[in-house]
Amino acid sequence: MKDKAGREIDYLRISITDRCNLRCKYCMPGDIETTDMENLLTYEEIVQVTEAAAALGIRHIRLTGGEPLVRRGCVDLVEKIKNVSGIETVGMTTNGVLLAEYAKALKEAGLDSVNVSLDTLDETEFQRLTGRDELNAVLAGINADRKSTRLNSSHDDISYA
Repeated sequence: MKDKAGREIDYLRISITDRCNLRCKYCMPGDIETTDMENLLTYEEIVQVTEAAAALGIRHIRLTGGEPLVRRGCVDLVEKIKNVSGIETVGMTTNGVLLAEYAKALKEAGLDSVNVSLDTLDETEFQRLTGRDELNAVLAGINADRKSTRLNSSHDDISYA
């Protein structure tokens, strides 16, 4: 599949939830109404979309949110997507708060890369920006990924945004 400029399109981002465990000022200011679960794609529907995309030449999937790790069964979804014929890599963008808890299971499910969005290493500024005192949890998640599990990718894909 190609875009109008003739560039190959082989990458698809799939948002699996609008929920998040942080309240970043730039993303979720004030009271946010979330979508009812019955209005979100089911995991089966996400796999169907992935299969259709793979048939069109998509090879790389990135799961996003909200925060994808807050949706129950996310690890199982990674495994299902990784098993879709034609899909070469599955990545995830996360805020990292739950990464320490899920890093090992995500690796075992076949996750190839993780992008951790992290605005600051200053605890006070982190809490001001995110509305939560979770910097240590994020850093623990990064350490769990980097030191104990090493994802399936041949390179480190942890970045700081």
